[in-house]
Amino acid sequence: MCVSDDWTTGPDRLRFGSEPFYAAVGRAFVAMCAAIPVLFVIEALDYWLGLGLDPRGGIIPRSVYGLDGIVFSPLLHADFAHLYGNSVPLILLGTFVLAAGSRRFIWSTAFIMLVGGLGVWIVGDPRTVVVGASGVIFGYFGLLLARGIVERTWWNLGVVVLVGLLYWWQLFGILPSDPYVSWQGHLFGFLGGAVAAVLFRR
Repeated sequence: MCVSDDWTTGPDRLRFGSEPFYAAVGRAFVAMCAAIPVLFVIEALDYWLGLGLDPRGGIIPRSVYGLDGIVFSPLLHADFAHLYGNSVPLILLGTFVLAAGSRRFIWSTAFIMLVGGLGVWIVGDPRTVVVGASGVIFGYFGLLLARGIVERTWWNLGVVVLVGLLYWWQLFGILPSDPYVSWQGHLFGFLGGAVAAVLFRR
């Protein structure tokens, strides 16, 4: 499903509470909800068929064999609990990123994956394999925060505040704390999202 970009044109099209605003958010929400089952199918196939996708498609820091993980690691998860934990914030944040236009969404997501993935590959622990969409989630968080400031769209900041209140304990994942959590992916994803908000601003 693709969300049209034309809702951002015209003097009143971006106004919070307008009919085009709600229509764009609704379409984006459906699209994000449709994307999550794909991640579950990938995890189910990996688990039931023993494909070993995590070491094959994850980011292995400073290993040439781990570079392809920059593309594939956001699609993979350590287990179903890991995927469950990422699903809701991915839907919430992704909905408002996508609602601003499908082209901006694609370019911003690609940039977040590139910056976050390269950051993990350069400074991550070479003894680890990093998988999961949390780097993209933190990227969307940083993007909406920066977009609210750069474009003065206060509803973006409202979304950030809401998600921050719901998942405030997970935001500490941007700092080195849990050895089993890639804080590098969270940090560089967040920075990538903030830069993407400037590069692909309205």
